[in-house]
Formats: sequence, structure tokens, C-alpha cells
Amino acid sequence: MPGTFETRLAELGVTLPDAAAPAANYVPFVEAGGLLYVSGQISMADGQMIKGKLGADMEVEVGVAAAKACAISLLAQVKAACGGDLDRLERVVKLTAFVNSTAEFGDQPKVVNGASDFLVEALGDAGRHARSAVSAASLPFGVAVEIEGIFKLK
Repeated sequence: MPGTFETRLAELGVTLPDAAAPAANYVPFVEAGGLLYVSGQISMADGQMIKGKLGADMEVEVGVAAAKACAISLLAQVKAACGGDLDRLERVVKLTAFVNSTAEFGDQPKVVNGASDFLVEALGDAGRHARSAVSAASLPFGVAVEIEGIFKLK
């Protein structure tokens, strides 16, 4: 039987993908002292990378969708870390987001709202978090957004 968070995701039409395996010599998450640190999740949807540079060849709305995709991948990692029980998640503590953008682009916070707004919509108050939204000259594989997260577990 799905838990509260999984039920809410289903109501939103969101199915969490399988948690992605690491692409190099690192682990996807580490639990320490009741906190779960999730490695950066790149913007992917339907198994395809969302690539582009904000301020050059990508509009803010597409960047917002890319950030939401990162948040979905973060929740998939949390679910994997919790043995499939997403309701072990107590709250999202902090997101650090990197936006592939030009030097002139200044709307990184608007882009990262795609992740923040989704987490609050899906998790309610447990989704409210501290955050950083920073520009990056480039990201792995040319993706538009990468987000890492810290989560508190029950």
C-alpha cells in the first residue's frame, strides 16, 4: 500500500523513476546522523537528458521543467535510500542547485523554483527547504540543471 507521499505523487501524475546508478566513483547517497545526503541529480526526463544553456539556447520555462525533473530524481534516490518507504522522509532540509547558464543570465532562482515548487506541492510543509541557486559555466553532459539535496529522515 502506498504511503502518504506516494499517494500525493500519484495524484500529481508523477511516478518516481528507478534511482539512477552513479556514473563515476561515488555513491548516490549517504545517511549520517539522521540526515540523508543525495548526490547531484542531473536533469533527465523519460530517460533522456535535458540539455541546454539558460540565456543562450534554453528558455526559463524549459529550465523550470529541468529543475522539476531533478527534484523527481532526488525523491527517487530518497525512496531507494529508505528501502522503498518514502514516508521515512521527514523533510527536505537543503537543496544546492547548479544552472547551466551564460554569464549574463540572472534568473537562476526562477529556474530552481521548478524544483522547490514541486517539492512543496508534493510534500507539503515537509518540502519547504533552504536552498542555493547558482550559475555554472557548464554541467556534465551539457545538462541544463543539476541539484543535490539534504533530507531529514524519521
